[in-house]
Amino acid sequence: MTQEIKLVVIDYDSGNLRSVSKALESVGVNHIVTADPDLIESAEAVVFPGVGSAPSAMAALKSRNLVQPLREYVASGRPFLGVCLGLQLLMDRTEEGDAECLGIVPGQAKRLTAENPDGGLKVPHMGWNSVRFTDSHPVFAGIPQDSYFYFVHSYYAVLEHSVGLAGITNYGVDFCSVYAKGNLVATQFHPEKSGPVGVSIYKNFAALAIKSLGTGQRIAAEN
Repeated sequence: MTQEIKLVVIDYDSGNLRSVSKALESVGVNHIVTADPDLIESAEAVVFPGVGSAPSAMAALKSRNLVQPLREYVASGRPFLGVCLGLQLLMDRTEEGDAECLGIVPGQAKRLTAENPDGGLKVPHMGWNSVRFTDSHPVFAGIPQDSYFYFVHSYYAVLEHSVGLAGITNYGVDFCSVYAKGNLVATQFHPEKSGPVGVSIYKNFAALAIKSLGTGQRIAAEN
């Protein structure tokens, strides 16, 4: 990257932070890993990774006073990328522990109970699977249709509205594997664990943030 941006990776004890950092470093993107609400408020781009339990993650976000700063950041129109649990936590609620989530994207996270005629598919859904992109977004520029990405999850986002549904994956059932609307992008898969095609998502995200910063224009943050 030829231009610096203030990119923040959220630390709330629920993300594979080292893998995300290595992916960003591999494409020349400097970043800060932090739980400081003030640094998030002043960020020019945010990555919100996540693994593990949604109720525990929400408890950590609340204890670190990050819930409102995250809501306000997304509403500001600055680029935001959620990863895995970072997609599910954007919903209103999750079936996991019947917990309240961030309420940024209307919908809920449901248990993945995929079945097939041979007796069912294992949960969690773990391993490589393809994504059928249903909408275009600059973060996925140059990524071929039906590319394979790495998944590890037991829950998935069920959107209240189809607007924002940008990618679909099948694991016994079709589910939202990509949400993309304006400044807000989130993936159910782990780009940082998905080889070159996944790392290119971080590169595209940083390029989008630089373009947004250079023009002085915020990206529409409609829900």
